[in-house]
Amino acid sequence: MLWGGRFSKSLNQKALEFSSSLSFDVALCEEDIEVSIAHSAMLAEIGILTNEEAQKIHSGLEIIRDEFLNETWKPDPARFEDIHSAIESHLKELIGETADKLHTGRSRNDQVAADLRLWTKKNSLQLKNTITELQQQLLKTAEEHTGTIIPGYTHLQRAQPISFAFHLLAYVEMLERDKQRIQFVLDEADVSPLGCGALAGSTLPLDRNFTAQKLGFAKNSANALDAISDRDFVLDFLNACSVGMMHLSRLSEEIILWTSQEWKFVRLSDDVTTGSSLMPQKKNSDLAELIRGKSGRVFGNAFGFLSTMKSLPLSYNRDFQEDKEPLFDSVYTYFTSLEVMQLMFIGMEINSERYTEELNGDFSLATDLADWLVLKGIPFRQAHHLVGEVVKLAETKKCKLNQLTLDELKKIVSIAIGIDETALKLFDISSALSRKKTFGSPNPELVKEQILLWKKKLTR
Repeated sequence: MLWGGRFSKSLNQKALEFSSSLSFDVALCEEDIEVSIAHSAMLAEIGILTNEEAQKIHSGLEIIRDEFLNETWKPDPARFEDIHSAIESHLKELIGETADKLHTGRSRNDQVAADLRLWTKKNSLQLKNTITELQQQLLKTAEEHTGTIIPGYTHLQRAQPISFAFHLLAYVEMLERDKQRIQFVLDEADVSPLGCGALAGSTLPLDRNFTAQKLGFAKNSANALDAISDRDFVLDFLNACSVGMMHLSRLSEEIILWTSQEWKFVRLSDDVTTGSSLMPQKKNSDLAELIRGKSGRVFGNAFGFLSTMKSLPLSYNRDFQEDKEPLFDSVYTYFTSLEVMQLMFIGMEINSERYTEELNGDFSLATDLADWLVLKGIPFRQAHHLVGEVVKLAETKKCKLNQLTLDELKKIVSIAIGIDETALKLFDISSALSRKKTFGSPNPELVKEQILLWKKKLTR
């Protein structure tokens, strides 16, 4: 134990098992060693350690890192309450009493905070890169399907035609916002708490700038009390993972629909689907369902730790031990979900002609007729009502809009000046997207421009 001097009894074994965080904070092993190397180098710089002592500590820590990565050293949860005490104990086994000098001017409070911030920075960068890889895969699929027409929905009812490429670009936009949230977390975590001690700094002449620069932090925290108790970056990381998983869950739901016999639009590769133990014909999009399901767990992690934080007085409280499990779990879940989503798109087969004929003359083209009437001088509310009458007539006749005659249109929209055969051409699906004028619409030329812009942006 790192704190047992004033106690007459060792910690009860049950109490140790209950309070131990080693099973999950072992993930901070490399960061803890990195922080200890920087701290001991600083102690040598200010004369607390000799250069020989610092080098001895560094060599011992490097051995521990190698042993950990090679899995030849595994700290025992029955002996240690956390990774920090395990490393310090093993260091003493390796180099002797010089190890006792490592913790000079340092609390586990600022040590843990520094470790977790380094972990957050590293994993934020990895997540951003993985999101970019998924964006690039979506762009690759989109580039092949700028001419693939599909229904666009509101309320899960057909609304207006769009292209599959346009649909995928919407997710590229979402994913970019996810990266911006993670970048905020990265910037927020880029502050060194090392040297803040337990809550009030140190009477030793610690050089906080030295350790901050050594560890690659952009700056030092300005208030020791806040620095030790600050877990806002954890909350924001959990929130970023939650929003990111929500986006993946929405895409997963659409993949589940697209692969159904009712949609018949997408076929997933056999290596990302599963079958049924009873029904031999089944091919299930289980990975998409799992992403959708795991999003709930990530949401729970975020709210759970927010609840943990809500009543904690300044500064450190042992409740903070509850920050790591939800964070590690959420980041890992989000990371693997991004990878699996990319896999689903790599082998995805798209039925490009699935909706071409079905949408030709479809009611989803009704708004185009309303806009056409507006250009003829009809107020939009009147045009909206008139086109509603046209749709009602087609429903009565059980036909599509392009199966109505010009005379039938004229009877309904007789107040329209100059209605002619060009009105019927509005129901031709092949030209529907190219008629779009506005920036951000599914006009194929605009979509192609957006794909090129994104490809350039994501390769910088």
